[in-house]
Amino acid sequence: MKAIRLRCEQMENPLGIDVQKPCLSWICQDGIHQTAYEIEAKTGEDVIYNSGKVASDSMNVMLDADLASKQQVVWHVRLWDEKDVCGEWSQDAHFEMGIIKADQFVAKWINPEGQINTDEMQPVSYLRKTFTFDGNAKDARAYVSAHGIYEVRINGKRVGDFVLAPGTSSYDKQMPYQTYDVTELLENGENTITAEVADGWYRSYSGVDGDRNLFGTELAFFFQLENAGQVICISDETWEVSQAGPLRQADMQMGEVYDANKEDITDWHGVSVVDADNSLFKATNSVPVQEHEHFEGKIMTTPNGETVIDYGQNLAGYICFTLEAHEGDRLVLTHGEALDENGNFTAENFQDRKRHKGGGTEQKVTFICKEGTNTYHTKFSIWGFQYAKVETDIDLSTAHFESIAVYSAMEQIGHFSCGNADVNQLVHNSIWSQKSNFCDVPTDCPTRERAAWTGDAGVFVDTGIFLEDCYSIFRKWLGECRLMQYDDGKIANIAPLNSKPSFFSGLLSGSTGWGDACIIVPYALYKRYDDVRILEENYDMMKKWYAFLEDRAKKKDIKKIFKKKSPYRDYTIETGIDYGEWCEPGVDSASLMGKTPVDSATAYFAHSGKMLSEIAQILGHEDEAKHYAEVSEKATLAFRDAATENGKIIGERQAPYVRAIAFDLLTEEDKKQAVEDLNALVVKNDYHLNTGFLSTPFLCQVLAENGHTDTAYRLLLQDTAPSWLYEVKKGANTVWETWDGINEKGEVHASLNHYSYGAICGWLFGGVCGIHLENKHVTIHPYPDASLGYAHAEYVSPVGKIVSAWKYEGDNIHYTFEIPANVTAEVYLEDGQKVTLEAGKHEIVSK
Repeated sequence: MKAIRLRCEQMENPLGIDVQKPCLSWICQDGIHQTAYEIEAKTGEDVIYNSGKVASDSMNVMLDADLASKQQVVWHVRLWDEKDVCGEWSQDAHFEMGIIKADQFVAKWINPEGQINTDEMQPVSYLRKTFTFDGNAKDARAYVSAHGIYEVRINGKRVGDFVLAPGTSSYDKQMPYQTYDVTELLENGENTITAEVADGWYRSYSGVDGDRNLFGTELAFFFQLENAGQVICISDETWEVSQAGPLRQADMQMGEVYDANKEDITDWHGVSVVDADNSLFKATNSVPVQEHEHFEGKIMTTPNGETVIDYGQNLAGYICFTLEAHEGDRLVLTHGEALDENGNFTAENFQDRKRHKGGGTEQKVTFICKEGTNTYHTKFSIWGFQYAKVETDIDLSTAHFESIAVYSAMEQIGHFSCGNADVNQLVHNSIWSQKSNFCDVPTDCPTRERAAWTGDAGVFVDTGIFLEDCYSIFRKWLGECRLMQYDDGKIANIAPLNSKPSFFSGLLSGSTGWGDACIIVPYALYKRYDDVRILEENYDMMKKWYAFLEDRAKKKDIKKIFKKKSPYRDYTIETGIDYGEWCEPGVDSASLMGKTPVDSATAYFAHSGKMLSEIAQILGHEDEAKHYAEVSEKATLAFRDAATENGKIIGERQAPYVRAIAFDLLTEEDKKQAVEDLNALVVKNDYHLNTGFLSTPFLCQVLAENGHTDTAYRLLLQDTAPSWLYEVKKGANTVWETWDGINEKGEVHASLNHYSYGAICGWLFGGVCGIHLENKHVTIHPYPDASLGYAHAEYVSPVGKIVSAWKYEGDNIHYTFEIPANVTAEVYLEDGQKVTLEAGKHEIVSK
């Protein structure tokens, strides 16, 4: 038996982390069961840790060693199998610590701009520094950060491949920095460092409000270069800077203005040193944001005579192009997601021009040509788009345009296919919406808002970790939620900051279903990855949030002051502002703002309490676990009192039924009735859903698990609105924000790239193919249906690759299962069989 897929902090060979006792993990290859492991870790030739033979089947271990700043660690594992036979050592894996102590940051923060007009967008700052290096380059490292975003080159070669660095964060509370290996870039003798610094998340137009200067008006740059642990160059007052370079504007949301005639930069001047709190520095304990897929643009003429480029895939990213032109020629490209009902370019679906401080989200490139060949590659702006409207007199017959997808470095670990091409396209769309919105943190859309909403993460996390290896991204985002939590325990609806704080934003924060993500997300990550630290890191945040809910439940609605006395009324949430179900078909969600949805608010109060009780139990907080269990039980009774009448759910919408069943809030008898009532509502609605944001992920699951698999499949395969496949039939290649983002008339509205409704893909893996992984325990319970013909799910999980597939052949169902080494799976089949499968591939035929 051999250990493969070695990871440190769920990342492959990370550079520059600051986790003092990092988690080392692996999966097993060959053999049946791991009965023991041995880990050896070295720094140079020195063994810093050796576990010896440890009798355990665990595949993740905290490295119990005292790690110092910049320490390089090489480690490997060997395993003993079920026969107590020792396998060979794994291949070496490695990681490196970043700078841990604030006083080890010796470079100076430098302001490249001096006094500027903060009401205007500024050109990019180009910095340079020449220094002499005599010696051998060995373990050369650059430690870099910025107030803004940066790109650095040494001797003309790019430092690293992190784009939009240093990434997003609550910069006033925590300052991310990157560590780069630059050994191969240093030369003996004279070396030149160049850097470009742009607005970034720090001061660009931001969010639907279009606020600027969220964290300040002055940009700054930090650079510290070391060789073999010795500082050889730092950012200080000896650097030069110019604002006379080609990038005349670089705003994250509005776009870039580039003048190719200014590529030979002039007008260099000095910089100033500024004070900054180096104790805010935080290593990037997450995967970098990088460039990924490229798509070739095809030029077309729309019915209104405009020239438009179609890149073939809606994505988040930017562009590059090459063209021939004359000096002074101009090219303007405006980027959008769709063509309108007449086949013409539009970007109006994601605009709120009255609200947006800049008059709308431009997503524009303005390029001023030099004579001859012109090339352009976006650096400091990112957009959501598939199309670009072209405004130019340039002959584009020989031009070449490409779009470039930009997202956090996530490996696709979930693959699903079935006998229905539209469902396969739905999976494709969901994956692309996840890619489009996981840019350092999970955001809602890459166009107007670009906001890391709690609610979106909460409804999608189970699906997200099926599709992409995104543990470190969710973990980083949870850290931002902790930083943004209010003193009274409220969870900010968006983290990190996306608009200027206001009374209204504070009032809206604390929505149930949204704030509960601070419990839902860590709980889901723990169940899947079996790393208790995700609970430990977030436990205080969870407790504060739940205390806020407990206080909120005790506050009574003055309009209901004379309501009949319920023994559980102190556990009913009647006051406060919630988003509620949100985006329910046929319901104006915005009109309900300011009204407390008592049933859903109280349901989440009960549901989160149940999870928090389990979390407290896992962490060994017995008294707190007991308290949360008691509150949850009383909130459950309060829900029944507020949301049911004679045991029956009140109302004719599907969402309350789904939520009550999914959260297990009813008695067994009432649950059976609720399931039948829900099924009848779906049938009455001609097998269309009318659920919204919060309950849709559970809809097919609760139907299939409670005897209505046929209805679940008819919902899945419905292709008229509202449904998952309606947008597929309309040609979508991402998931829309609303069920009718492009209506039957072809009119476009709202975002066409939101991952939230893609949460149905979690049911494709966990329901259709039935894969469940909880703390290393695998259960497979497929719900096959002849309407698909076949289904195949492959999941490269934290315990290894799991495959579950089924296919109808005559009167039989042929099942295929693949169970990874060191795992035993309990398999439940539709004919009532229950089988236990060990590691390996298995074929089962069932009637």
